[in-house]
Amino acid sequence: MASSFDKFQKRRLLSSYFSVVLSVFLVLFLLGILGFFIINSHKLADNFREKIAMTVFFKNDANDSILKAFGRDLKTAKFTKSFVYVSKEAAAKQHTDIIGEDFMTFLGTNPLQNSYDINLKADYVEKDSITKIERQLNKNNMVSDIVYDKQLVNLVNDNIQKVSMWILIISGFLTIIAVLLINSSLRLSIHSHRFIIKTMQMVGATKAFIRKPFVMRSIKLGMIGAGFAIIALIGVLIYLQTNFPDLGILDDQLLVALVLLLVFGMGVLITWLSTYFATQRFLNLRTDDLY
Repeated sequence: MASSFDKFQKRRLLSSYFSVVLSVFLVLFLLGILGFFIINSHKLADNFREKIAMTVFFKNDANDSILKAFGRDLKTAKFTKSFVYVSKEAAAKQHTDIIGEDFMTFLGTNPLQNSYDINLKADYVEKDSITKIERQLNKNNMVSDIVYDKQLVNLVNDNIQKVSMWILIISGFLTIIAVLLINSSLRLSIHSHRFIIKTMQMVGATKAFIRKPFVMRSIKLGMIGAGFAIIALIGVLIYLQTNFPDLGILDDQLLVALVLLLVFGMGVLITWLSTYFATQRFLNLRTDDLY
């Protein structure tokens, strides 16, 4: 019977430890993801802005020298992130590939125009700045039209500030939930040892002496959970860097290391504080209140 009871106690203890480690892992993993998202939110917004293309179409009178000169000007322009020259022949081929038919066989001529697809730097993808750039490019007499998604530009700039505010609110909310979840798991673990705590106290052990093994054990569990969270976060970062290199998630390695260090520190700090106050609660209870 004693053997069966001991096995039951061990299984119960391991289950308690596992729940603490799992809680710490899940909470710190989510907080780490959120932390990286907050840090890279400006970069993500800039990356999205720079994907919005401005297309400059040229009149049929524009010869190769004019087109090449325009390309050289774009290279030195402060607002240019990147650009691609699209000849009317290349544009016709793209249209043919999209619609599946050669429309020039019906028209007998190519109605498309030579153009440049320009991706602006993020700082210039704003209503006022992009309007100035448009006026500047229109000074070229060979430019026939400039096309970009004005509605999308306005929508992006109007919503970035709102999204940033909501990210901060959600971050605070999730942090509170994280602390409460880890605290609950640790309190349940300490609760199962409340009689041992009170017995040690009754035989003369000091509060610090009683508290120390529980705190040390919880810190170890917090370190294990934080370690798993860091490994999972590194895996996610490597995946994002491999599949979305334009985001440059791992470009600032010092910042990445700092976030991972904070995740580890939070695992230790939260488990230490939660265990400290949980044991203090049972140390201050009367014997009758334990039942």
